[in-house]
Amino acid sequence: MTAISAPRDKYNAVWIIFFILGLGTLLPWNFFMTATQYFTDRLKVEPVFSNLTANGMSNETAGEPGSPSLLELKFNNVMTLCAMVPLLIFTCLNSFIHQRIPQKLRISGSLTVILVVFMLTAVLVKVEMDPVPFFTFTMIKIVFINSFGAILQSSLFGLAGILPASYTTPIMSGQGLAGTFAAFSMICALASGSKLQDSAFGYFITACVVIAMAILAYFILPKMIKSRSNHLLNFFQWSFSYDNAVFSQNKKTGGVFEDVFSEQSGFGGPEVTGLTSWCLFDQIWVTALSVCFIFTVTIGTFPAVTADVKSAIAGEGEWNTYFIPVSCFLLFNLMDWAGRSLTALCMWPGKDSMWLPGLVGLRIIFFPLFMLCNVQPRHYLPVPFEHDAWYIIFMILFSFSNGYLASLCMCYGPKKVPSHQAETAGAIMAFFLSLGLALGAAISFALRAMV
Repeated sequence: MTAISAPRDKYNAVWIIFFILGLGTLLPWNFFMTATQYFTDRLKVEPVFSNLTANGMSNETAGEPGSPSLLELKFNNVMTLCAMVPLLIFTCLNSFIHQRIPQKLRISGSLTVILVVFMLTAVLVKVEMDPVPFFTFTMIKIVFINSFGAILQSSLFGLAGILPASYTTPIMSGQGLAGTFAAFSMICALASGSKLQDSAFGYFITACVVIAMAILAYFILPKMIKSRSNHLLNFFQWSFSYDNAVFSQNKKTGGVFEDVFSEQSGFGGPEVTGLTSWCLFDQIWVTALSVCFIFTVTIGTFPAVTADVKSAIAGEGEWNTYFIPVSCFLLFNLMDWAGRSLTALCMWPGKDSMWLPGLVGLRIIFFPLFMLCNVQPRHYLPVPFEHDAWYIIFMILFSFSNGYLASLCMCYGPKKVPSHQAETAGAIMAFFLSLGLALGAAISFALRAMV
């Protein structure tokens, strides 16, 4: 069979759509985390959140506030638990049952559920509730968001896995922009002094708009392929030409597009069983464990340790207010986004190079580096890296390596298997990504306690 040259993705339309879908997977959760102050304020015994600004200060003189309630103190821990456990469970579940549920239903259905949850969250900003039912309802929403978010993310990586490796990059880049956008919004809220209630409402409405855009983008993608534009049709046919048998079968059954976006099956290839999934793991275990380790190191440190670093030079000035929002959250997300996006231009080391797991393993050095920064309060360790410059340098290297190496692993994983098994390989990679998030969240408590 004559080799087929890769046709041009006209106007980068497919790339842009995958970018929007990547943005839609993480922007809702990032905005949810950014609004933590809003949620904890609603858990006060006598909530008066309408008079609070985004930095938690009251616009009225109302006396000394009482001590934090138990629900306030436990909110972050319970939120992490309700986020990571469903994320891990449903990512694992999707890697085994994705052949039995149509891809269109998994992606569009997950986006729709998340949209409904955020619309409900936005409405409830204007509705007063007692702390206990509000806490319970919030945790239920977190479970729903991360359960369907896991299915969405895993399905997207599976879909990208059947395309050339460069088409995993826009998903990773879109996810990186989600964190950057949320961090920038948090800084703007601090600078504006807007009411906390108004800020939270704006967060959730913005998330709703982006999710709606992602749903629209996903439904535009098949319309584009089904149109008479031969460029895009040939593009998808080329992406399957890595496996001649699959390519030939697709031509017999009506084209590549019908298989990729089939409503009758998850992918259109032979059914993949749980046993087959574990056989695939034998081929991609290096990249799978690498992406797991990357996010174990990242979540183990950020933000549990990094967010408690205090500026050594700011004193009581304005820089003290913006030090963590800028140096921790915004800088991390900007450099993470830059690292993810760089893989569109450079993909070194190669998928079979031992440099890749070697560089991944070196990231463990960030555990002691951040713990030896000016983390406060502390009990055991000295502070050799007290100056703010050390922390900023470490954060740049930490976040850039996270984005670049994670994106490389997610691109390479599905390319280590035959093309008709690439979607399953992508789902397995997404599971190990989620496993790394869960492991990182678990060890973060121990790392913070050791400082």
